[in-house]
Amino acid sequence: MRNHTELNEFILLGIPQTQGLETVLLGIFSFIYLFTLLGNLFILLAIVSSSTLHIPMYFFLGLLSILDMLFPSVTCPKMLFYLSGQSQAISYKGCAVQLFFYHFLGSTEGCLYSVMAYDHFVAICHPLRYMLIMRPGVCVGLVMAAWLVGCLQATILTSFTFQLPYCGPNRVDHFFCDIPAVLPLACADSFLAQRVGSTNVGFLALTLWLSVCVSYAHIGIAILRIRSAEGRQKAFSTCSAHLTAILCAYGPVIIIYLQPTPNPFLSATVQILNNIVSPMLNSLIYSLRNKEVKSSLKRVFYNVVFTALD
Repeated sequence: MRNHTELNEFILLGIPQTQGLETVLLGIFSFIYLFTLLGNLFILLAIVSSSTLHIPMYFFLGLLSILDMLFPSVTCPKMLFYLSGQSQAISYKGCAVQLFFYHFLGSTEGCLYSVMAYDHFVAICHPLRYMLIMRPGVCVGLVMAAWLVGCLQATILTSFTFQLPYCGPNRVDHFFCDIPAVLPLACADSFLAQRVGSTNVGFLALTLWLSVCVSYAHIGIAILRIRSAEGRQKAFSTCSAHLTAILCAYGPVIIIYLQPTPNPFLSATVQILNNIVSPMLNSLIYSLRNKEVKSSLKRVFYNVVFTALD
């Protein structure tokens, strides 16, 4: 990545139209962030500690929990830092790193959603061959592909954004460094970088969304063919949590990157839903709507409580 900039740092202006609410926001976001970390940590512990959950479906769910702990950690600690009255400055390299990991983890999570949809498709449409198709080598290969796509996507977007010179204003009208907020500060024409950013994000999101739709179209047909109401209910409950999580993830992405004219307040509000609220909701969705995870979580809680009492 070439460094043409004369700037050493950027100033994050935070969430637009929230001046005077820093203390309230600090309390709210601190609670959400802590709940997100603990919720996903307990889901991960529940999966690791229960031998009945050592199957591909829960292997992917465990990885999703890890991503849901890492993804908000890219932006939330810095936001909490300046909401507490500390400096709003972020170094040039820190801004680039934040943008890279935001898109790296976000793109990887999007790919993982598609992998999980395919896993559900195999489990429901080909149950007798499920363990043969989703054998360990295949699962690891799918996960590695998801991480590779995320890394490639983030590298392209970060390179195009930070190859531009930044020599003038350094006030980022957002609560973290992202492409729509950083590019207007460039001292050169940013049209190509904007086009690459919107095209890459849109293409990847659309491709992953279509892959999910194809998987769930086949799943829907398979569910309709199940004769027993109990079988249909079990198949539906397996997929409903995942579908809910996907809608929470893709909705904000579409609004943020495909809006013709960026709106700072709308972008910040939607990004908060995507960065902070959605990872918290995932832990609630999968713990409340999945009987196996819920049962394992109860055992983890009991063990924690009894250990603390002893």
